[in-house]
Amino acid sequence: MRKRGENRIIFLVSVFFLMFFGLSLNYFKISHERRYVQTAYENSLFTINAGDSQGTIYDRNFSPLTNAHNKIVAVAVPSDVEYDEIYNLAKDKQKFSDDYAEGRPFVFECTEKGTESTGLTFFEIPERYGENTAPHIMGYLSDGKGVSGLEYAYEMLLRSGNMENSVTYSTDGFGHILIGEGKSVIRSTKQRTGVVTTLDSEIQRICEKAGKNIKKGAVVVSDVKNGEILALASFPEYDVQNVTPALTDENSPMINRALYSYSVGSIFKLVTACEGINNDYSGYMYKCTGSCNIFGQNFSCHKKDGHGVQNLTQAMANSCNPYFISMSECFDVPEFRSLAFSFGFGREIHLCAGITSSAGVLPTVDELLVPAELANFSFGQGKLTATPLQINQMTCAVANGGELIMLSLIRGITVDGETVSNEKNPQKSRIMDKETAHMLRKYMISAVYDNENSNAFARYVRVGAKTSTAQTGRFDDDGEELCNAWVTGFFPASSPRYAITVLVEDGGYGNDSASPVFSDIVDMMMQRK
Repeated sequence: MRKRGENRIIFLVSVFFLMFFGLSLNYFKISHERRYVQTAYENSLFTINAGDSQGTIYDRNFSPLTNAHNKIVAVAVPSDVEYDEIYNLAKDKQKFSDDYAEGRPFVFECTEKGTESTGLTFFEIPERYGENTAPHIMGYLSDGKGVSGLEYAYEMLLRSGNMENSVTYSTDGFGHILIGEGKSVIRSTKQRTGVVTTLDSEIQRICEKAGKNIKKGAVVVSDVKNGEILALASFPEYDVQNVTPALTDENSPMINRALYSYSVGSIFKLVTACEGINNDYSGYMYKCTGSCNIFGQNFSCHKKDGHGVQNLTQAMANSCNPYFISMSECFDVPEFRSLAFSFGFGREIHLCAGITSSAGVLPTVDELLVPAELANFSFGQGKLTATPLQINQMTCAVANGGELIMLSLIRGITVDGETVSNEKNPQKSRIMDKETAHMLRKYMISAVYDNENSNAFARYVRVGAKTSTAQTGRFDDDGEELCNAWVTGFFPASSPRYAITVLVEDGGYGNDSASPVFSDIVDMMMQRK
């Protein structure tokens, strides 16, 4: 009896154990199925990105400088589109065939837009760069982020928010597209937002065309009424889509030369003339014999036998150095330097984050108290340096009646590609009276039309301009001194609207290498009008 009782207990324990095992197994199965169902639910949507839309950099008239052209991109579901029907739309037909054969939804670029269906969705995706316009202003991208120019300055504006162009499908638990349940399409409008510059894309292209033969240099065009930069070109250019060759180019094409300072030369005589007028020396006469001696240091005129007796108008037209040296000896040095500072010399020009011009070098009062330094300063040599932006800004002040207007590059931002917000009023300061500015304009007009050798003539309009051949203290392999060639001027002469500054680095004579570029720009701008 005792043994039979023990067997019954063992049997009951075994049954209990088997029941417990069965319940545990069933619980595990139910849990696993729930996890499977949950996983299937989480993977029930499939999204494929057709490409991103970035914000746009616009010119003043809302013409896009980036995103100027679109490419057509399609998303195809092989199980729901016939190969033969869409094969001819593909730009890269071999890649299309390979992707189609995989059987999964894929993206391909098209030659044209076809008929959309449940399994075929078309997008127009902006191409970031088309023409290589204003590369030194636009800047470039690295790993999808702006690293220079406006691409860097407005990184957050141009590449934040919803940029995605995508299509989403429902799927079954095995990842198969459920075509019958339709699709959800997102088309980004990010390209409408962006930054609106002061640039005029047509004038920018004119400057790039006129300066295409400049080995190294810069061109700046601005509106003299408000200081807005209409064009800014630096040479040589570089390809924003392939910067690698520019990194090793000995001419350093990635440098924005409009922001770099150079020896100035005779265009600074406009400041000297202004100081002379301010001190009632507009009638100053001087006999140029070809050179003058300042405390034992000889300063030569470019005309070896001299210009003879000169007044201020003649001295400006002939660019006679001894005349301006002699006149400067009559000046109060601190006052003369202060005037140069008010013209913008020795001051940076900030255009936006990452685009700020050099302040250049404006000699100190103590330095200018040395007679030879003052002599050099009077005709723009010695330690004085300035940027093309500073020279253009100075020209605007002369052309617009005596107000210095800080140059600007940015109008504001836009959210719709049609209207501008955050516009700022130009910063102005009067640095000379209108009569003085009028006299300086007359001198610049005379420098063109009273000089039979001037190359700054334009065919369709009268201009005012001043050239420079600025010594650099550097020499070529033949021992010839390298000189920076400048011209700065305005047009129309009777009622100035535009200021143009051209620098040709190591270009020699300003009249030979800079003035022809100046006149070409004026002519092309007039033909455009």
